[in-house]
Amino acid sequence: MTDRLDLPRRYRHMVETLLREHVPDAEVWAYGSRINGENHEGSDLDLVLRSPTLEPLGTAFTDLVEAFRESNIPILVQAFEWATLPESFRREIARGYVVLQKGPPQS
Repeated sequence: MTDRLDLPRRYRHMVETLLREHVPDAEVWAYGSRINGENHEGSDLDLVLRSPTLEPLGTAFTDLVEAFRESNIPILVQAFEWATLPESFRREIARGYVVLQKGPPQS
């Protein structure tokens, strides 16, 4: 997918830093209004995290959510785990997303 994430560079850097600190092995997709062009300045950032095994991330995910909540990022960052989403929501996300963080190389 092409990178069409509408997010100021400084906010993106803050998000990417927290992702690397808390879930370095997860592939992270951004989706929703900041991808499809329907956002405004205060729109939230929707993320879905995919572990290498596609299983729940456990406490790493919980810690990440808390880190977003405590951060100085001036927009709401909503994160979900791929493993816990219904198949219908997964299909909707897969229709339009940007890879914000790549997972580890597959061997």
